[in-house]
Amino acid sequence: MADIVVKEISRVYIGNEPVVRKALAASLVNGNVLFEDHPGLGKTLLAKAFGKALGLNYRRVQFTPDLLPSDILGTKVWRQNLGKFELVKGPIFTNVLLADEINRAPPKTQAALLEAMEERQVTIEGETLVLERPFFVMATQNPIEYEGTYPLPEAQLDRFALRMSVGYPKSLDDEIAILEARIRWAKDDPTVDMEPVIDRGTFLAMQDFVENNIFIHREILRYIAEIVRTARADERVEAGPSPRGALTLLKISKANAMLSGRDFVIPDDVKAYAVEALAHRMVLKPEYSFEDVTTESIVEEVLKRVEVPKKFKPGEEA
Repeated sequence: MADIVVKEISRVYIGNEPVVRKALAASLVNGNVLFEDHPGLGKTLLAKAFGKALGLNYRRVQFTPDLLPSDILGTKVWRQNLGKFELVKGPIFTNVLLADEINRAPPKTQAALLEAMEERQVTIEGETLVLERPFFVMATQNPIEYEGTYPLPEAQLDRFALRMSVGYPKSLDDEIAILEARIRWAKDDPTVDMEPVIDRGTFLAMQDFVENNIFIHREILRYIAEIVRTARADERVEAGPSPRGALTLLKISKANAMLSGRDFVIPDDVKAYAVEALAHRMVLKPEYSFEDVTTESIVEEVLKRVEVPKKFKPGEEA
């Protein structure tokens, strides 16, 4: 079933199936995803394709400098004919929320998503409302050095399961395929013709399978913990990955195992997502910020240093 979803999305988002699979793995654990890259690389197209293919309720919010928290969450409006306030729900009441160019809205508006992204609920004028399952955010942003943007605060970055760069087309053939597809579609947005390939019930069943039926050995848990603690202890790091980062890596590894046709996690599942799950949760010390060092490169070094568990039997209890 997962392969059907990947195939449908890859029909419109051409040439980068690994990114599609990683985003799907995140969605299977209700993980929020931040696509960060230069303009024009298909970030919004990919997020919209997910919303259409999964058979879930999908809403899109274009973040702008004048966007207010109530534009996302909703508000209570006085109804004269009823003699009371009535709740008008905002676009956050959906299953898949596309927060397009999230860093173009000021911090106050960005912060409106914090409760929903972590606790799957929102509070409007003192009333707490639980969001329908599933719920996850797919956000896009351009690099923060562009004028007119607001860097996401650390608290918000930590609520994204993965931060991914979609990158440029990998080959000349991929570049040509994109051009040929545009001629074939005869429109700029091919997602308007997409049909769901699964429904909400099927997607929830897939999520439940990942949560309850994928086995992870204690040695793999130790491996995850050692990766996180080693990254945290690096002398170049001011603030290391949070426990939420370790939990994310655990859940995403289980999802990747299912996508790979296994009911148990192996070390490769962990390594495949470590950079995207941990790097955005790290802050470099100021003296290293201007050197040729990135949090991504530090996580890659950590993966080379931490010993990979070998002596365990998949499915065997610790």
